[in-house]
Amino acid sequence: MMKKLKTFERVIIITLISMMMLVIFIATVRLGWWLVVQLIEPPFLMFNIDQLFVIFGFFLMVLIGIELLESLKVYLSEDKIQVEVIFSIALIAVAKKIITLEISTLPSHTLIGIAAIVVSLSVGYILIKKAHTMDKPK
Repeated sequence: MMKKLKTFERVIIITLISMMMLVIFIATVRLGWWLVVQLIEPPFLMFNIDQLFVIFGFFLMVLIGIELLESLKVYLSEDKIQVEVIFSIALIAVAKKIITLEISTLPSHTLIGIAAIVVSLSVGYILIKKAHTMDKPK
């Protein structure tokens, strides 16, 4: 029974990896196409602020996809979840949200909450990294 469960789990992970690869590829092609179209349109070779926010958000989404792919790959090969990768994915996702937010329209308590999330994730990431370096043999 456990062998069937492991096989099922591997099939699901491989399927998720395949789908994630497809999504990352399509997103990268779409980003490249969008960049070319925006660069060709007048004003030539110029982006406005709104376009830059879209570009950075798109880049970060592709980066999050790559990190998720890496997490799935590690899970498939080592049969364990790397918490560091999950923390880095969360930090990138929060950074993407911060970059694409219109901060001037947000209430102060929302900004404090976002800051608390960033600090919490950063401290968690540092603690996990420190724990892993202490566990390694010298």
